[in-house]
Amino acid sequence: MNFSAKQIVFISFMLFSMFFGAGNLIFPPFLGQAAGNHLWTALAGFIVSAVGLPILGVIAVAKAGSFNELNLRVHPYFALIFPFFIYIAIGPGLAIPRAGSLAFEMGLAPFLPENLVGSPLSLFIYSIVFFGLVAWLCMYPSKLVDLFGKLLTPILLALIAIIFVKSLIDPIGSFAAPKDNYVSNPVFQGFLDGYLTMDALAALAFGIVIANTLKSQGVLDTKKRSVYMMYAGLGAGLLLTVIYLILGYLGAASSSLGKTENGAQILSNVMTHLFGQSGTLLLGLVFTIACFCVSIGLVTSCSQFFANAIPKITYKTWVIILTVLSTAIANLGLTQILQVSVPILGLIYPIAIVMIMLGLIDNLIKNSRQIYITVVIFVALFSIIDTINKTFLANEWSGALEILPFYTEGIGWIIPALLGLIVGYLLGMFNEKPSTELK
Repeated sequence: MNFSAKQIVFISFMLFSMFFGAGNLIFPPFLGQAAGNHLWTALAGFIVSAVGLPILGVIAVAKAGSFNELNLRVHPYFALIFPFFIYIAIGPGLAIPRAGSLAFEMGLAPFLPENLVGSPLSLFIYSIVFFGLVAWLCMYPSKLVDLFGKLLTPILLALIAIIFVKSLIDPIGSFAAPKDNYVSNPVFQGFLDGYLTMDALAALAFGIVIANTLKSQGVLDTKKRSVYMMYAGLGAGLLLTVIYLILGYLGAASSSLGKTENGAQILSNVMTHLFGQSGTLLLGLVFTIACFCVSIGLVTSCSQFFANAIPKITYKTWVIILTVLSTAIANLGLTQILQVSVPILGLIYPIAIVMIMLGLIDNLIKNSRQIYITVVIFVALFSIIDTINKTFLANEWSGALEILPFYTEGIGWIIPALLGLIVGYLLGMFNEKPSTELK
């Protein structure tokens, strides 16, 4: 079956909605306000990592055929353990309950009476309704294209377009002077900010949803499915880029609206300036839709993964398990879960990036298992040491680790990855059988 351009657009809308959560909504305005006059150069760096890495992740999975096939190039045990940590970390362990909590804080809490805002009962009832709807819609993953592509994503894009057009008609203010690292090196600082969004993990996780959706739409040929996944990734990347440019502009123009501590406050000030009190309602709607889409995407991808890994438990049962667990965690408060999940994310993220890069250059390295193994081992050892240092030793080892280039910038894994590549290549040459034998 061949897809039309319209169908590819809807698939791209679907993938965009799965990526674009509350974190993606509030981070660019914060960058914009800090970058000030250096906004566009900072955004260039941000887009390279915040958009480029996730889309490269989708392409790497598409080229490999599946996330599992990519991981099997390292080892069967790795293909079982590594995805498990990814799906837990970006699923019920952090991202799903956080999305429900943020949807409540931005979408409903501003409209509640003061005595109910801090009430645990309010959050409890809201999270049951929120995740109940998520579970219901996740029961029919083949319908996600219609839900995202034809309904939720167009609504979300239309709302952001309205905000942007209003900001052009009624200018918010002028850009201020840049702050901190945005003064001397805005491109690199923007790149690091985008890198820390960790959307590359979501790209690996969402591959299974896109592949299964295409299969349910009649695309049974593996090569065609991979091509359409790449198209969807590029389309979603284009949408993310446009939205990041708009949000960054709004943040940079908001410097005159008062001092803020995060991107949510910046957007609240912008919306109040542009639309008055009704701006709170509009912003709440944007946050709710974004968090809702991400929750559906994460629950669907996690459920499909666990259903494949543990076939005795059905997909629909996993949907219920994950939404119930996410509801409970959202109500327990995210502080404790962040203390556990954030180190895990820091541990697995460098490994995810090198797996993406290896998947992209697989033809060049000729699917060399030695290279996959050594790169993953070197980067994993670095990540384990770095995580122990930051989590348990209060950065006691940082002095030694700072010998590595780019360590203080958060990408100290680059040198271990290159060393692993060299060692793997040499091992491959050493183990290669000679083409001719002496008689």
